[in-house]
Amino acid sequence: MAASAAESMVARSLRDTLARVARAAERANRSHKEITVVAVGKTKPVSMIQEAYDAGHRDFGENYVQEIVEKAPLLPRDIRWHFIGHLQSNKAKGLIAEVPNLHTVETVDSVKIANHLNRACSSAARQERLRVMVQVNTSGEPSKYGVEPSECVGLVKHVVEECPYLRFAGLMTIGMLDYSSRPENFHCLQECRRHVCQELGLGKEHCGLSMGMSGDFEQAVEMGSTNVRIGSTIFGARDYSKTVAS
Repeated sequence: MAASAAESMVARSLRDTLARVARAAERANRSHKEITVVAVGKTKPVSMIQEAYDAGHRDFGENYVQEIVEKAPLLPRDIRWHFIGHLQSNKAKGLIAEVPNLHTVETVDSVKIANHLNRACSSAARQERLRVMVQVNTSGEPSKYGVEPSECVGLVKHVVEECPYLRFAGLMTIGMLDYSSRPENFHCLQECRRHVCQELGLGKEHCGLSMGMSGDFEQAVEMGSTNVRIGSTIFGARDYSKTVAS
């Protein structure tokens, strides 16, 4: 379909990104409907997120608690918000309380965080369990958050068995900044999923994979990702002078 003359830059970029995801899925003999594109609005104004919403998108992500808490009340309530940044335990209660349409926290990296989120969801009396993903440090870099691959099953088991207000949705990784190393990181997350499914008796459909960002989302889709987190490709280069504290 030809672009409308009035179509915004964000809407065009979103449309092109979704088309690239669909083509990558086709190359892997997958349906594009299996893949959630999380449009990441980090440092971007509410107006740009609204443009993507007006173009039909509903899944949006933020890296910082302060930013998602400030933006969510200014945008439509049917947005499915994904928190994709490192979550400090003392911020869990505010995140849950102030973003009622929070859909998924993709960065659960400890029993402590899982427990804080579980208690916060209980206190907030959410109608649905909060979807959470366990973050895995597949690159082994000390600067990266996430559990070691060998600890992945234990944390998932804790979420499933001890956190009744949470719903385990899958595994997430960031991977190395060197994109040539990403396939190795993606393979590691796939192996973690195999172990999780085997140990907990889960089908693969109950353990999604959140991997892939603007620089490698097509490759991630081809390797089985069910969530891709795409920011600059949709919204343009970030202005880090506007970055807020987490």
